[in-house]
Amino acid sequence: MIMDRPIAVIGAPSSIGIRPYDSGEARHLDRAPQVLRELGVIERLDAKDLGDVVPPPYRDFARPPGRARNEAEVADYSTSLGEHVATALQQGRFPVLLGGDCSIVLAGLLGARRATGGAVGLAYVDAHADFATPEESRTGSVASMCLGLAVGRGATPLARLGGDEPLVSDAAVALIGRRDAAEPWYGHAALAASRILDLPDATVLTRGFAGAAADALARLTSPALAGFWIHLDADVLNPTDMPAVDSSESGGPTAREIVALLAPLVHHPRALGLELTIYDPALDPDRSCAGRLVTLLETVTTGAGSLGHER
Repeated sequence: MIMDRPIAVIGAPSSIGIRPYDSGEARHLDRAPQVLRELGVIERLDAKDLGDVVPPPYRDFARPPGRARNEAEVADYSTSLGEHVATALQQGRFPVLLGGDCSIVLAGLLGARRATGGAVGLAYVDAHADFATPEESRTGSVASMCLGLAVGRGATPLARLGGDEPLVSDAAVALIGRRDAAEPWYGHAALAASRILDLPDATVLTRGFAGAAADALARLTSPALAGFWIHLDADVLNPTDMPAVDSSESGGPTAREIVALLAPLVHHPRALGLELTIYDPALDPDRSCAGRLVTLLETVTTGAGSLGHER
């Protein structure tokens, strides 16, 4: 299946939304877009390369009490990156953001709202709920709270980037593939009380990948929405396939298996764009994980990739 719109790749070389390594050094997620380009992602997606949007420098190496790390920097970066997403959409392109950490989902939603002028939905494909508030988060990373921020949760400017309304209504979100049941600090109580369609990994296995995609699309294609954005965190993949992430969880689909979930979302006419996050080149010395991600993107968008049997 081939995309019915030209693809535009935007690099989001950001680590400002995630805690540093234990050594105190900023994580190397900022290198990911360049590594993926070196492996031919632009050519294999037959995409227009719109270059990188460079983030502000990392500031909060020590966690600030009561707020997210690099709060002001993430807010500014979300706005500038969102402008590039909006421009790509207004040109009739399907933007693919290459992150970078999970906080770039805020930019994707900002850009989608700006380009469409209406409310949008969100398919959040991730091994974690990322629903903590700044007070609840154990790390202070925006990456641990970005879905919560997107629906307006938390006393922080990052939860108000959309103005008086959240970037996305909780009723317009499908959370797919999480495997963090043993980690309630991701905001699980609030998640259960919300209107989010929560499809954990166990539910996805029961429904099947195509069935889970259909369930998500039933939520994301409401006539009240102008379209939907897709967040893809590399940690949703089985760590046997994708060890180059900061917080892996056991189990989960292989890259080959998740195509059946992602392809119906990406090729739906209401899909607005997609972001790939959390791949860390520092944890991938032979670039096998990067190669797998490029092939996954190619397979999902163009149908031309060939994913081997990874398990």
